[in-house]
Amino acid sequence: QVQLVESGGGLVQPGGSLRLTCEASGFTSFSMFNMKWYRQAPGKEREFVAAIIHTGHITRYADSVQGRFTISRDTAKRTVSLQMDSLKPEDTAVYYCNAAGPYSYNTHIYWGQGTQVTVSS
Repeated sequence: QVQLVESGGGLVQPGGSLRLTCEASGFTSFSMFNMKWYRQAPGKEREFVAAIIHTGHITRYADSVQGRFTISRDTAKRTVSLQMDSLKPEDTAVYYCNAAGPYSYNTHIYWGQGTQVTVSS
Protein backbone atom coordinates (compact mmCIF):
# COMPACT_ATOMS: atom_id res chain seq x y z
CA GLN A 1 0.00 0.00 0.00
CA VAL A 2 1.50 3.29 -1.16
CA GLN A 3 1.56 6.03 1.42
CA LEU A 4 2.85 9.61 1.57
CA VAL A 5 3.14 11.20 5.00
CA GLU A 6 3.97 14.89 5.41
CA SER A 7 5.47 16.41 8.54
CA GLY A 8 7.15 19.60 9.69
CA GLY A 9 4.28 22.03 9.51
CA GLY A 10 3.47 24.50 12.25
CA LEU A 11 3.17 28.13 13.27
CA VAL A 12 5.98 30.50 12.32
CA GLN A 13 6.43 34.26 12.29
CA PRO A 14 6.78 36.20 9.04
CA GLY A 15 10.36 35.98 7.82
CA GLY A 16 10.89 32.66 9.52
CA SER A 17 11.66 29.22 8.12
CA LEU A 18 10.16 25.75 8.13
CA ARG A 19 11.23 22.47 6.59
CA LEU A 20 8.55 20.08 5.39
CA THR A 21 9.31 16.41 4.83
CA CYS A 22 7.34 13.83 2.88
CA GLU A 23 8.06 10.18 3.68
CA ALA A 24 7.10 7.65 1.02
CA SER A 25 6.37 4.00 1.65
CA GLY A 26 4.97 1.07 -0.29
CA PHE A 27 6.51 2.09 -3.62
CA THR A 28 7.94 -0.65 -5.80
CA SER A 29 10.44 1.88 -7.15
CA PHE A 30 10.32 5.36 -5.63
CA SER A 31 13.14 6.44 -7.98
CA MET A 32 10.73 6.31 -10.91
CA PHE A 33 8.42 8.96 -9.49
CA ASN A 34 8.41 12.70 -9.96
CA MET A 35 7.55 14.52 -6.76
CA LYS A 36 5.70 17.75 -6.17
CA TRP A 37 4.44 19.94 -3.36
CA TYR A 38 1.08 21.67 -3.61
CA ARG A 39 -0.75 23.90 -1.16
CA GLN A 40 -4.30 24.95 -0.50
CA ALA A 41 -5.26 28.06 1.42
CA PRO A 42 -8.74 28.48 2.97
CA GLY A 43 -11.29 29.30 0.30
CA LYS A 44 -8.82 28.80 -2.54
CA GLU A 45 -8.02 26.04 -4.99
CA ARG A 46 -5.04 23.78 -4.55
CA GLU A 47 -2.00 25.25 -6.29
CA PHE A 48 1.38 24.00 -7.44
CA VAL A 49 4.37 24.98 -5.29
CA ALA A 50 7.45 23.01 -6.36
CA ALA A 51 8.52 19.93 -8.30
CA ILE A 52 11.56 17.69 -8.60
CA ILE A 53 11.94 15.04 -11.26
CA HIS A 54 12.69 11.40 -10.54
CA THR A 55 16.46 11.83 -10.98
CA GLY A 56 16.54 14.88 -8.72
CA HIS A 57 18.45 16.91 -11.30
CA ILE A 58 15.68 19.27 -12.34
CA THR A 59 13.45 21.37 -10.14
CA ARG A 60 10.68 23.84 -10.84
CA TYR A 61 8.92 26.42 -8.68
CA ALA A 62 5.84 28.57 -8.68
CA ASP A 63 6.68 32.24 -9.23
CA SER A 64 5.33 33.07 -5.78
CA VAL A 65 7.95 30.92 -4.00
CA GLN A 66 10.90 31.14 -6.41
CA GLY A 67 14.04 32.10 -4.51
CA ARG A 68 12.49 31.39 -1.10
CA PHE A 69 11.64 27.67 -1.24
CA THR A 70 13.92 24.76 -2.11
CA ILE A 71 12.77 21.25 -2.97
CA SER A 72 15.06 18.24 -2.61
CA ARG A 73 14.82 14.49 -2.48
CA ASP A 74 16.72 11.62 -0.91
CA THR A 75 15.76 8.62 -3.00
CA ALA A 76 17.61 6.17 -0.77
CA LYS A 77 15.60 7.35 2.25
CA ARG A 78 12.44 7.79 0.16
CA THR A 79 11.90 11.32 1.32
CA VAL A 80 11.19 14.66 -0.32
CA SER A 81 11.75 17.92 1.52
CA LEU A 82 10.63 21.49 1.07
CA GLN A 83 12.81 24.10 2.76
CA MET A 84 10.77 27.27 3.16
CA ASP A 85 12.59 30.50 4.00
CA SER A 86 11.47 34.12 4.26
CA LEU A 87 7.94 32.96 4.91
CA LYS A 88 5.06 35.35 4.34
CA PRO A 89 1.50 35.33 5.70
CA GLU A 90 0.28 34.46 2.20
CA ASP A 91 2.20 31.18 2.45
CA THR A 92 -0.32 30.02 5.03
CA ALA A 93 -1.96 26.86 3.71
CA VAL A 94 -2.18 23.11 4.00
CA TYR A 95 0.81 21.67 2.12
CA TYR A 96 0.43 18.39 0.25
CA CYS A 97 3.01 15.98 -1.11
CA ASN A 98 2.31 14.45 -4.54
CA ALA A 99 3.92 11.54 -6.35
CA ALA A 100 3.33 10.93 -10.07
CA GLY A 101 4.88 8.28 -12.29
CA PRO A 102 6.42 6.15 -13.35
CA TYR A 103 8.58 8.74 -15.13
CA SER A 104 6.35 10.97 -17.31
CA TYR A 105 3.65 8.37 -17.88
CA ASN A 106 1.82 9.49 -14.74
CA THR A 107 -0.31 6.39 -14.67
CA HIS A 108 -0.04 6.36 -10.89
CA ILE A 109 -0.68 9.47 -8.81
CA TYR A 110 -0.63 9.61 -5.03
CA TRP A 111 -1.32 12.31 -2.43
CA GLY A 112 -0.44 12.73 1.20
CA GLN A 113 -2.89 13.90 3.85
CA GLY A 114 -1.33 17.35 4.17
CA THR A 115 0.40 19.38 6.87
CA GLN A 116 -0.71 22.83 8.06
CA VAL A 117 1.64 25.80 7.74
CA THR A 118 0.59 29.04 9.41
CA VAL A 119 2.63 32.22 9.03
CA SER A 120 1.50 34.83 11.51
CA SER A 121 2.85 37.24 14.09
